[in-house]
Amino acid sequence: MDYDNFLELVKNTRSIRRFKPDPVPDDYIDKIIEAACWAPSGFNSQPWEFVVIREPELKEKLIKIVTEFRVAYYARLEETREPWMRSIKMPIAAKNMDWTTAPVYIMLCGDKRTQIGLPMMVRADQPLYQSIYTSSLANAFLYMHMAATTLGLASMWVTLISSTPLHVLAKDVLGIPRDFDIYDMMAFGYPALKPRPKLLKSREKAIHYDYCDGEGFRTDEEVNDYVRRARNWTIASTSRGPD
Repeated sequence: MDYDNFLELVKNTRSIRRFKPDPVPDDYIDKIIEAACWAPSGFNSQPWEFVVIREPELKEKLIKIVTEFRVAYYARLEETREPWMRSIKMPIAAKNMDWTTAPVYIMLCGDKRTQIGLPMMVRADQPLYQSIYTSSLANAFLYMHMAATTLGLASMWVTLISSTPLHVLAKDVLGIPRDFDIYDMMAFGYPALKPRPKLLKSREKAIHYDYCDGEGFRTDEEVNDYVRRARNWTIASTSRGPD
């Protein structure tokens, strides 16, 4: 693969929240997981475990966990947001217009027992230890996301499932050992819409060379302006119906 083809893959790897009901072939799921298994990990620890969820009953239980949490807390928590952002309301997706309709979910879990092979200077440094463990799982998750794109699939991160109360409930639903961590869950299916062009912050503002002395970094006002535009872009994308 040359750089141009790689960049095209990167540009097309997007969270897409509208899915067709068509089933995803088994070999596609195998390929997504195969790609994730090649991800880099700290000291080649490969801490990942994959739980593929297709049974409608189990999917409904996971949907119920996430939905009840959103209904109970989402709006109230948003009221605590900085005043200048409160006017930008994130809608609750209409039924059949979100990740819940995807035909398959993959839960990415972490097994901390694998970290015993890390150097002792890492194991003794809890923030560094956690960072390496989390980054290893993040690498595998991104590989899943990109592999799905090459297969013509849409994918969406269902990150709320990894919050502490939800992941306890999700592990109980799926029979995942208590000592394992849920890193995140991804929904997969064929896309029911084409994503909008992505909003990107200025690359020039993000690149700094050698000793910076604080020069060239964005001001608070510039950051807030971008955040406002990014929220508007994200909410507009979330609100779209199928094509």
